[in-house]
Amino acid sequence: MKDTMGNISRRSLLRTGAVLGGGVVAGGMPLSQVIWAAEGKVLKACSDGDLTKLDPAFNARAVETDVMNCIYSRLTRYKRGSEWGWELDAAEKMEQVDPTHIRFRLKKGITFTGGHGEMTAKDVKFSFERIIKLNLPLKPNWGSLDHVELEDDYTGVIVFKSPFIPVWLVSLPDAAGQIISENAVMKVTKDGGDFGMKPPAFSGPYVLADWKPNQYILLTRNPEWSGPKPGFDEIRIVPVDDLKARERAYLAGDTDFSDISLDSLAGLKSNPPANTKVEEWPSLWYYWIGMNMDHPKLKDINVRKAIQWAINVPQILDAAYSGQVNVATGPIAPGLVGHRAKALVPPEGDLAKAKEFLGKAGVSDLNLTIDCANDSVNSSIAQMVQAQLSQIGISVEVNVRDNSTFWTLGMESEGERWKDLQLFITGFYGLPDPHFNVTWFVQDQVGLWNWQRFRSTRFDELIAKAVTIDDPDARAKLYYEMQDLLEESGAFRFLTNGATPIMYRTTQTEAATRPDGTPLYVDFQPV
Repeated sequence: MKDTMGNISRRSLLRTGAVLGGGVVAGGMPLSQVIWAAEGKVLKACSDGDLTKLDPAFNARAVETDVMNCIYSRLTRYKRGSEWGWELDAAEKMEQVDPTHIRFRLKKGITFTGGHGEMTAKDVKFSFERIIKLNLPLKPNWGSLDHVELEDDYTGVIVFKSPFIPVWLVSLPDAAGQIISENAVMKVTKDGGDFGMKPPAFSGPYVLADWKPNQYILLTRNPEWSGPKPGFDEIRIVPVDDLKARERAYLAGDTDFSDISLDSLAGLKSNPPANTKVEEWPSLWYYWIGMNMDHPKLKDINVRKAIQWAINVPQILDAAYSGQVNVATGPIAPGLVGHRAKALVPPEGDLAKAKEFLGKAGVSDLNLTIDCANDSVNSSIAQMVQAQLSQIGISVEVNVRDNSTFWTLGMESEGERWKDLQLFITGFYGLPDPHFNVTWFVQDQVGLWNWQRFRSTRFDELIAKAVTIDDPDARAKLYYEMQDLLEESGAFRFLTNGATPIMYRTTQTEAATRPDGTPLYVDFQPV
């Protein structure tokens, strides 16, 4: 669900000095030697971080979804290419019976590994209802889901309490739609709870053959897979936090697919490496500076608005991204229903106006902290904010955190640190329905992913209403208002939606991605 600025992860593989001779070192060995010993049809890639869960109900990171798409099946899946859409996966038929009922029929012969038998409609029911019953952070992805009715071994009906339009582009093809074996999960967990990094059964084209934390993820063909044969015998993924290090790994020949830093894009486009194709894809990510509204220093909305108006977004993007990204107007990226033409606070801000708000608050000699993850992009942004706020008399201390620490700062379940959180730099990945991009700011998410602790009854009402409306123009108006409410709280200063340039080795693979550049590894083909 969430990653921070610059696509970094919760865990860290590389440290300063870990890049030697142009290649990447993992566990003391170059990537080219660490797991690349076997010959054959092998896809080699870097991820932007390591795994923490392979239980779909507890999914939290994009890399986990990428891997789960290889080892589990869904009723539907995202299509590859430049237009958002879905196609059948485990289902042989999907039918919208009425606004609150969707009938599915499974393909026969999809089996779970480990002797757990054929996939049935009972497994679909268990997988979907489990997310609701466990009341997990992923629950908003299923909206008003009530239950799944069983008609026979292969047929069922997904029943919603009220219409839920995002089901087709969020619930079914993404992490919340992964189907797991009820029999296998109940055997290993007893109560159907979290199985963490130990999947009890696989049902996709690949299985998890090996995983060494902070070193590599190894996927091999599933011998029990009855569907179309995937292109590669193995998929080998190494978690590398630093984007520049991922580039170097590619240039050294250690990997065949990589994302690209924006400050390298122009040079790589004009002078690409040998046998390399460079592609640019629009991003659905959204990055912002958040403020903890419950912190005593930030309770006054005038203080928060002063900070909003003091922050010059284009200056930040020039410093952190070489000016290669757009200025975000909110969580909803260009091209999606509900994207705002402009934000309420102009991108450049206004120092005079910021000082006026600070005067209204009657605050002087204000000292604040800003927390960020420990990569160069986040650090650059934090330093720019520090400099910009100093212009209105606010002193800012930058706290650079390792990723495992950063991603627990606002979580009430992780202790009392959320009470000390003040300003922070963060980013979430988006999906093609706007609901996914704003649902994390409802009141139920306070202390989970809503670190601003933003509370608005009107916002929650709009969230609930918007998912029932099929007309795009009518939906858009509600999402405009939602984003206005976020910004009017003073707790958000939106930065960018980023971009997703990638490169891949044309002598090794034909890459396949979603319209946002996210890799669909099962669709990669060898050359």
